[in-house]
Amino acid sequence: MKPKFMTTSPNQTLYQTVADQIHGLISEGTFQPGDRLPSVRKLHQQWSVSISTVLEAYRLLEDRGLIEARPQSGYFVKTILNFLPDEPSPSTPQSADNPVDTSLAFRVNNSMLKPGIIGLGAAIAGSNLLPIATLNRLMGQVLRAKPEVTHRYSSPQGCEELRHEVARRLIDTGCSITPDQIVITNGTTEALYLSLKAVTKPGDTVVIESPTYHLLLETLEALHLRILELPTHPQHGISLIHLEDALKNDQISACVLIANFSNPLGSCMSDSKKKQLISLINRYNVPLIEDDIYGDLNFTGNRPKAIKSFDTQGLVLYCSSISKTLSPGLRIGWAVPGRYQTKVEQLKMTTNYMTAVAPQLTIAAFLANGGYDRHLRKLRRTYQAQMMDMTQAICNYFPKMTRVSRPKGGYILWIEMPEIVDTLQLYEDALHHNIAIAPGSMFSSSGGYRNCFRLNFGLPFTQEIQEAMIVLGQLLHEQTK
Repeated sequence: MKPKFMTTSPNQTLYQTVADQIHGLISEGTFQPGDRLPSVRKLHQQWSVSISTVLEAYRLLEDRGLIEARPQSGYFVKTILNFLPDEPSPSTPQSADNPVDTSLAFRVNNSMLKPGIIGLGAAIAGSNLLPIATLNRLMGQVLRAKPEVTHRYSSPQGCEELRHEVARRLIDTGCSITPDQIVITNGTTEALYLSLKAVTKPGDTVVIESPTYHLLLETLEALHLRILELPTHPQHGISLIHLEDALKNDQISACVLIANFSNPLGSCMSDSKKKQLISLINRYNVPLIEDDIYGDLNFTGNRPKAIKSFDTQGLVLYCSSISKTLSPGLRIGWAVPGRYQTKVEQLKMTTNYMTAVAPQLTIAAFLANGGYDRHLRKLRRTYQAQMMDMTQAICNYFPKMTRVSRPKGGYILWIEMPEIVDTLQLYEDALHHNIAIAPGSMFSSSGGYRNCFRLNFGLPFTQEIQEAMIVLGQLLHEQTK
């Protein structure tokens, strides 16, 4: 029997009436932001309406921006921030020619892998969000169907099946690429390493954003390359004015940029800025290595275009992987090296000859079955919800002067505190509570950003993480007294 309040207007369908009723309960505060709504089956039983009616009602509430579906968890009331904290300031990196301190990043990364540690600083996705069961099943099918192929040497360029599927996916980035233009690598890290080695020699200077991904700094150090960090905006990316000055006045051998949802700032270049960037590198004939590992994780709208999509001279070496969307452990990435392809293939052969065949064919099978877009839609909704949850916790528990990035994709937040705060000390103090963050000095060759740190919202926002955020807030309040 339907509740007495369940009366349907002549101008409304039943699912609209159900949606309006739930909307009213949210408005009245019966359901608070972050609360889990009754399951579809439970509401079907309690309100005596069909399952399809409940589903349609929940979809309507999703369209209204009031609720969100979380994979394998149900429907939740969306977190809507009462106010947004200020964004981090545009960076003004110090010029420095010091060796990169690789020991800090090594120590921080190791601490995040220890049992019982809440790794809030690691750029990783929650394993519950990855299609592990499907990938395991496909891997089994590959091993059974091609038992000899998976145990033989393959081409250094990679399996044709995977290169074909990657070429199809690159259409979404705005790129028109053939399978023969792709080199399969062991993740994006190897793609970046091979690309850098193809266009530089020891002692050359490479332009990067500031702050930037710590493993890129370590790769540059390992290749004995000099680093020039340029000012970067938390929304719009690297300063093209400063980049042009560097190209005019310095002997720049290459640029390395994360144009779409950079790590750690989360910035995303506009198409117009990407076109200006291409004009610059064409004018000065300087290769640009593009890391697009987070490009598929846009929260709204169309996937942002790659810089490579505007490349007409073959100067852009495009690098990406499935590590942030499907599986970091399978180590499947790729490079589209443009005019440097032959060099990258030769380097791949002398570095580790080839990437393992079984993981390549597994990812090729997953991409071919048509489920990747559906998987991405779930990831994007989930990460956006988790970003809101994490940002709300920062507003609730951190000092009022905290600045927080506002990425429109990916799953990383960059936190800027007053100069008095030492995030390296925060890292040490948090470890005593089994919490690991990534202190800001990891993300600069000069050791700057000591008042900043990176947080990951790729993990489900559980009660454990909320409690960890409360502890971090307490530690920060102690430093800002």
